[in-house]
Amino acid sequence: MPQFPMDSPDSVRSLPARRTVLGAMAATAASPTLLGLSSPASAASAAPVAQPRALPGGGDLGPNVIVFDPSTSGIQAKLDEVFRQQESAQFGTGRYALLFKPGTYNGLNAQLGFYTSIAGLGLSPDDTAINGDVTVDAGWFNGNATQNFWRSAENLALTPVSGTNRWAVAQAAPFRRMHVRGGLNLAPTGYGWASGGYIADSRIDGSVGPYSQQQWYTRDSAVGGWANAVWNMVFSGVQGAPAQSFPNPPYTTLDTTPVSREKPFLYLNGSEYRVFLPERRTNARGTTWGSGTPRGTSLPLTQFYVARPGVTAATLNAALTQGLHLLLTPGIYHLDQPIQVDRAGTVVLGLGYATLIPDNGVTALRTADVDGVRLAGFLIDAGPVNSSTLLEVGPTGASASHSANPTTVQDVFIRIGGAGAGKATTSMVINSRHTIIDHTWVWRADHGTGVGWETNRADYGIRVNGDDVLATGLFVEHFNKYDVQWYGQRGRTIFFQNEKAYDAPNQAAIQNGNVKGYAAYKVADSVTTHEGWGLGSYCYYNVDPTIVQHNGFAAPNTPGVKFHDLLVVSLGGQGQYEHVVNETGAPTSGTSTVPSTVVSYP
Repeated sequence: MPQFPMDSPDSVRSLPARRTVLGAMAATAASPTLLGLSSPASAASAAPVAQPRALPGGGDLGPNVIVFDPSTSGIQAKLDEVFRQQESAQFGTGRYALLFKPGTYNGLNAQLGFYTSIAGLGLSPDDTAINGDVTVDAGWFNGNATQNFWRSAENLALTPVSGTNRWAVAQAAPFRRMHVRGGLNLAPTGYGWASGGYIADSRIDGSVGPYSQQQWYTRDSAVGGWANAVWNMVFSGVQGAPAQSFPNPPYTTLDTTPVSREKPFLYLNGSEYRVFLPERRTNARGTTWGSGTPRGTSLPLTQFYVARPGVTAATLNAALTQGLHLLLTPGIYHLDQPIQVDRAGTVVLGLGYATLIPDNGVTALRTADVDGVRLAGFLIDAGPVNSSTLLEVGPTGASASHSANPTTVQDVFIRIGGAGAGKATTSMVINSRHTIIDHTWVWRADHGTGVGWETNRADYGIRVNGDDVLATGLFVEHFNKYDVQWYGQRGRTIFFQNEKAYDAPNQAAIQNGNVKGYAAYKVADSVTTHEGWGLGSYCYYNVDPTIVQHNGFAAPNTPGVKFHDLLVVSLGGQGQYEHVVNETGAPTSGTSTVPSTVVSYP
C-alpha cells in the first residue's frame, strides 16, 4: 500500500482509502433457538382438520440483546466482554444489541466493535443519559479507521469524560438520535486514515472534528461547529452547519432535507416494549425530538413476531401473512425463499445487525407496491449461489403514488463477499415510487474471504426504476459494472460515496463498449429530470494501475438533469479518470490524490 504523509489535525488533507485484507477474525455464533408457538386454533368439524398454529406476537428478545438499567451491576465488565469478542471480528458471526433503560449511568465507556449496536430505550435521547463515552477507535487495525464498519449508536445522551466523544467509523456505522453534551471527534487516535460516515437526528452541543475523515453526511441535526473538511462534507437540514463553499473547503450545504422520516426504534413505555414510528417530514431541519416527545405513532411489541436465528423464511412469511410485523433479533438468518412483505405499513426492524443470507440464489426480501413499508437495521449477505437480486422494493412495473406515505429503507446494508464467497447480479432494486433510501452501504467486498473479480461477482449495486425516489446518504462500492443505475424520473440524491472496483484485472475487463469503464453513477438516457448534490467517486486500480476510467458520472445532457458539487479522485495514481461527469471536468493525474471537481452541471 502506498504511504502518504500525514498532516496535523488542524490541516488534514487528502488521505487514501485503501483497505487491506485482514487475517483471521474472532467469531462467535448467536443462539439458534426458536420462539415457541401458541396453542392451535380449534375448529368444529365432524372430521377435525389440523389448523395452522397462530404465531405469537412479542416475547423474549433473546440472549444477544443485553438490557441494562441504572441498578444493573457489572455494566462496564459486560461492555468490555462484548468488545473483546467483537473488536476485530470483522467477518465473524457474533451479533449484539446493548440496550439501556431510561435513567442515568455514570462512569461508562462503551467501546463498540463489529456488529454491535448501542441504544437507549427512551422516547427521547435525553431520557437515557450516560456520563461517559460511546467509543469507536482503531487500535485493532493500527490506527486505521477505514474498516470500522457495521456498528451503531442511537437514542442516547452522552456527557463525555474528556468533553469530546470519539466516533472514528467508516461505512455502515450510523449515529442516530444522539445528544452529545460536548464535542465529537470522528478521527481515530493519532488521526490516522478514516472513511465514513453518517449522522442523523442528532445534536452535538460542541464542535464536530472530522479531521482525517474523507467524506461525511449529516442530516436533520444541530451542531455547535464543524472543524474542517477533506474531500466531501455534505449537510442537509443541519442547524449550525458550515456555509456552502464547495470545493474550497468542500462543504455542500442544503438548508433543509426535502423529505425525511426517521428510522423506527424500540423503546419502553413503563415496562412495555413498543416500536416508535416517526412521522414523515417535508423540508426538514433540526432534530425531531428537540421540543420534547417526537411526533409519530407507536406499536406494541405484541404486534411483532420476534424472530430468533434459526427460524425459517416460511415462518417469517406466515407471521407477515398473519398481520404481524417483524423484529429480527441479533444473529444470522438463512433464507430458502424470499421474505415477502405485502401489507401496507409493515415494519421489518433488525437489532444488532441481524443478517439475512439468501440460499440457493433466492432474493432475500421483496415488498409489494404498497404504502408505508419500513425496512430498517439489518444486513443482507449474498450467498454462494448467484442471486439475481438481493432486495426488491416493489415489483417490476410498480406505479402507484406513495407521496404521502413512502417506503423507507434505512440502515439496510448489503454485502457481497468478505465473509465468504457471494454473488448477486443486482444488489438492490427500487421499483416503488417515492421510496426514501436513507443511509445504505451496498458493498462488493474488496477484502476478506471469497474475494476476486469473478469469485464475488456482482455487476450492479443499486438500480432505481421508480419515479420520485430520494436517496439521502448513498454509499455504493466496488461493483464489476455500474454501481448505481437510475431509470426513474425526478430522482434525487443527497450525498453519494463510491469506490470503483479495485480488483479489475485490466482495461478490457471494465470496457463498456467504446467507453473506458462503467460510471459509478449512471442516469439513463431516457431520464429528463434528476438532481444530485455532493457526489464523489474514487478509483484505486491497484491490480493494473494503467486502467483509465472515462468518468465517474454519466447522464443525459439536458437542462432537467442537474448535479452540484461532484468530485473524482485517483488514490495514489492507481488508475485515472479522464473526466468528472460526461465530458466535463479535468482529468486526474499523477500520484498526489487531489480531487478533480465540478461545481455545477450542466
